[in-house]
Amino acid sequence: MYSPSLSPTSAPAGRVSPTRHRPGGGTDPRIDPRPELRPREGYGQQQLRAVPARGGVPTVPRRMVLPQAAPGGPALDGSAERSPALRAALADIARTYPAFTPRQLLREDGRHILVAGTAGRTPVVAKCLVQHGVPARQATRDALEDAELFRREIAAYRAFVRHRPPARLPKLVAADTERCVLLLERIPGRPASRERHPVNTPAPGEVRAILGAVRSLNLWRPPAGTFDRPLDYQREVARYHALGLLTDRDAGDLQQLLHGLAHTARQFCHGDALLENMVLAPSGPVLVDWEQAGWYLPGYDLALLWTVLSGDTAARRQISQVAQASGTLPRDAFLVNLLLVLMRELRRHDVPGAGEEQRILIRRLHEDAAMARRAVRAAVGTR
Repeated sequence: MYSPSLSPTSAPAGRVSPTRHRPGGGTDPRIDPRPELRPREGYGQQQLRAVPARGGVPTVPRRMVLPQAAPGGPALDGSAERSPALRAALADIARTYPAFTPRQLLREDGRHILVAGTAGRTPVVAKCLVQHGVPARQATRDALEDAELFRREIAAYRAFVRHRPPARLPKLVAADTERCVLLLERIPGRPASRERHPVNTPAPGEVRAILGAVRSLNLWRPPAGTFDRPLDYQREVARYHALGLLTDRDAGDLQQLLHGLAHTARQFCHGDALLENMVLAPSGPVLVDWEQAGWYLPGYDLALLWTVLSGDTAARRQISQVAQASGTLPRDAFLVNLLLVLMRELRRHDVPGAGEEQRILIRRLHEDAAMARRAVRAAVGTR
């Protein structure tokens, strides 16, 4: 997993060992538990059908402006119209930004609805939260957390209007925190992956561009008070310890490393730097889904990328070298982040009734977690 220079007995900071390492699990298939529609035309998916025109006028071709049948919002026909959540989302989009014209359904799952369209001549994407209108007393805990995360994402895009980060991201068009609607510039390109744990990773040049974009973002220092700290590390360690994912020794080792990192400056991170949250545009990677953005211990985004790039040994080696290049404290922070990220992924995927592909993924995550534990224990031993 790590080159020798990532271990606590490493050479001085800045010196990188060329020794290779092997990630666990190889290039086994991965699955994403979230249902998605089959991709169509770039990163769009299901095409909305046009409504027949009145009075014998020929039917409007696909990808032209859809007519509006009622003042409440755009009308859709076929299977899309039979989805109450989609009808409610389109109505909320129309109230938030009346100039929006829907053209294509990108995604509809249990959490979000994404609809591509235009605002005048500008291509935009509307993102809506499903079931945001449920009364608070009836809403589940997950629904309330989803609404809070959606509002955090809106706040992040509004902050980026005033303070532009060095990474590319879509421009904000309009937003409504009450209706949980977000309209963004649509970036031409394709996702770096459509899976959380991809079987096939991007090309080496694309991976280098992604790492470059993430590292530039991590060096950015937005004004104080603009973003908060989304992750409580002490609470995360206690939670995974209570769930049985961390042993007593694991929890003690992490607490000891966190004690040594108490005065380490936080780093601005995307917070959800998965390949599926990156669009490979002609001008370079574009980061989307900023709901987890904020201040973390150094290396959190790198730990996420290391976890999902299991099929790319060279990328993992490069990430490990970057994580240790600045010295012992950044290396320890990366190890803390990595073990907690792996615990989260295990909790997400290691569920009863998993299929064969998911069992392969779970086995690989356990192998990676075992290597991370050894690295954490070695780091503690040098303190």
